[in-house]
Amino acid sequence: YFIWGIIKRRNCKLIRINGTSDHVHILLELHSTICLSDLVRDIKRGTTKWIKEKRVMPLFNGWGKEYAAFSCSFDAKESVKSYIINQQVHHRTESTENEYMRLLNENGLSYYNETTSSDNG
Repeated sequence: YFIWGIIKRRNCKLIRINGTSDHVHILLELHSTICLSDLVRDIKRGTTKWIKEKRVMPLFNGWGKEYAAFSCSFDAKESVKSYIINQQVHHRTESTENEYMRLLNENGLSYYNETTSSDNG
């Protein structure tokens, strides 16, 4: 409910959220006036503060620096929603890292790592 509150306050509409112990998937309608990176920043900051104050996850050290975002068509919304609902099921056979690389590949993207990339482009 906490993440939903942040999304709602930013005038976005939460469609579905679910995750595992090491990541979360969020399907939402992003309001046209909201910058995605600002929303992600607010979610990470807000949840980190809440988790630490409430001590709900004693081993939580904070979110990773990275995140990935993908858009989907209106027609694909139900499929993506179903995918998110079934996170625990498909992570029985696929690691988070494999899922991330697969999603990048399926969307024609490459993994970018700041520490291994050259400044020369």
